[in-house]
Amino acid sequence: MPKALVTLLEHAERQRDQALALQRRADEALSTAVQQQTQLTAYRQDHQNRWSAAFSQSVAVPLLHCHHAFSGRLHDAVDLQAGQVDRARQTLVKRQTDTLEAERRVAAISKLMKRRSDAISLHQDRQEQRQSDERSARAAWARNNEPGRQGW
Repeated sequence: MPKALVTLLEHAERQRDQALALQRRADEALSTAVQQQTQLTAYRQDHQNRWSAAFSQSVAVPLLHCHHAFSGRLHDAVDLQAGQVDRARQTLVKRQTDTLEAERRVAAISKLMKRRSDAISLHQDRQEQRQSDERSARAAWARNNEPGRQGW
């Protein structure tokens, strides 16, 4: 096999392996972002439930302002985390696409190498068959042309 094809295949395999590693990291980042979003959402719900119970009693106005400010920041944090999850999903899709393209390149190069190998084998087989046929023809000719033997 030509060294250039072997080198090309090795390079494509390295690129595929790098793409797979990046895809794994993107998958982990998405999992982490989703987990954080789930925790923030649960905390926000818990916070709202606790304050709903507290509002059934009388609450001081400064404490009410503090609650609203904190609730607003918590809502913003949940929205921000939802954006992080969306970006992590987009990154994962991009990495999956990159990995698929890299795998296709490896498969295409491997297929090319197989075709070339098959073509070389076929050429060698045909060459060996011609040589064998030629030896057989010479041997038959030599037997027919031995001294004391008559022709066909």
